Amino acid sequence: MTDTDCIFCKIVAGDIPSTRVLETERVLAFRDLYPKAPTHVLVIPKDHYANAAEVAAADPGLTGEIVAAAGEVAAAEGVADSGWRLIANSGPHSGQDVFHVHFHVLGGKPLGPMVSA
Repeated sequence: MTDTDCIFCKIVAGDIPSTRVLETERVLAFRDLYPKAPTHVLVIPKDHYANAAEVAAADPGLTGEIVAAAGEVAAAEGVADSGWRLIANSGPHSGQDVFHVHFHVLGGKPLGPMVSA
């Protein structure tokens, strides 16, 4: 399933270019256009789900594939040993601005506290 207005669905379809890092049958990972760390890769399901809870409820196996792909990205990017962060924002108060679930793989420097007051 896709959403014709969704930027990430358009990236999956190849209508919008991206720098792809990893691709499987159901998951795509690509570099964030506005990186917040030396390594900043987005990992998404190819099918459209609005947020992490929605994909987890609909397809727990796909959720596992996304997390496994994030681990592969961290290893390929050379941050697996030094440490990396996996973030999924869900909803407007979290800062989610694209409502196609996406997981941020961040690393390559000390990332500091997870949430600042």
